[in-house]
Amino acid sequence: MRHHVDRHTYDQVMVPAFSPADIIPCRAAGSRVWDQQGREYIDFAAADGSACVGHCNPDLLQTLTDQARRLWHPGNDWSNEPALKLAQQLCAATFAEKVFFASSGAEAVEAALNLARRHSLQRGHRDKQVIVTFNRASHGHTLMTSAAADPAAETSPLSGLFRQCRYNDLDALAAVLDDHCCAVLLEPIQAEGGVFPADPAFVRGARELCDKHKALLIFDETQTGNGRCCALFAYMKLGVVPDILTTGNGLGGGFPIAAMLCHSEVASSQSRGTQGSTFGGNPLACSIAARVLEQVSDPQLLQDVKQRYFWFREGLEAINRRFGLFLDIRGRGLLLGCVLKQEWHGRAGEIRRQAMTQGLLILTAGDDVIRFSPSLLIPREEIELGLSCLEEALAQLTAS
Repeated sequence: MRHHVDRHTYDQVMVPAFSPADIIPCRAAGSRVWDQQGREYIDFAAADGSACVGHCNPDLLQTLTDQARRLWHPGNDWSNEPALKLAQQLCAATFAEKVFFASSGAEAVEAALNLARRHSLQRGHRDKQVIVTFNRASHGHTLMTSAAADPAAETSPLSGLFRQCRYNDLDALAAVLDDHCCAVLLEPIQAEGGVFPADPAFVRGARELCDKHKALLIFDETQTGNGRCCALFAYMKLGVVPDILTTGNGLGGGFPIAAMLCHSEVASSQSRGTQGSTFGGNPLACSIAARVLEQVSDPQLLQDVKQRYFWFREGLEAINRRFGLFLDIRGRGLLLGCVLKQEWHGRAGEIRRQAMTQGLLILTAGDDVIRFSPSLLIPREEIELGLSCLEEALAQLTAS
């Protein structure tokens, strides 16, 4: 029996943890998406940046097909070749010496937080368990990562593990970071928090303060990694090396996989049974991620991302000259946010919906920022076509 499904089906059978758009995508290729009715969209969202080399990338499709004929999942009692090869690639391309694989960015961040606290305990510092986080942060939706983003939440029994201060405020960080803190958790760009890039001086100061208080510096690069910010990882443009790094989203090009990277000295605090992930290191995911990593490590691709940034920037500035709706355009590489002026505060979702009616998929970052994280391979003509759709959407809204 074949069941008919549409957007209303979500409200009938799904836990209301999300509020999905009115359309249901059914097919995608590159930077284009088609819904159930066959309508076509230019995709400036790329599955929250996960589809970093485009939807249904032919190389990834071939890699998935080849691996699917060999081995799907052996379980955690065995390792597998794709996981080991991907770990070697990640270590060779970054500061890391050890890798832990997970299924989602939140799971990788949770592993990083657990490791930081265990690292402190292993060295006899039982009173050194607090982790410093920042306002507007977004690290996932597990119990611990939610508490990290909002330590003041009354619903979180873990809020006492965290202290929060203002992002990009070194004095505020110095005021809360002391010898009771085992780590600082930092996003190089707060993507969901409003597309706020970290000031390089702030990041350097955070590194110095962590060294002073013998705390680990953790970079959450779930959103910023895998070529999105004109480097394989954003830390490479900041001149600061973290102790632990988490990555997800684009690592698998849209296939579920995430990773925690760290130094050997930090990894030595982990032992059998202290951290796990049922599908972490899955051969299908790791084989795809290895191919993604090859593509996004290409210096020419990273240079092309920089060029695409300028095309987006020029187009968005031209739109703003016409409508005057943006207070600021911020971000790096192909992670961009347009901050709405005061009179348009609270209308980011409305712009997103109107853009969809014009054939463009975009994201929001709160109520006051529209966000773009397209494929790193998006052609110039599709950038221009998508920006035309956005311009028409804004024309419709400003005329009403």
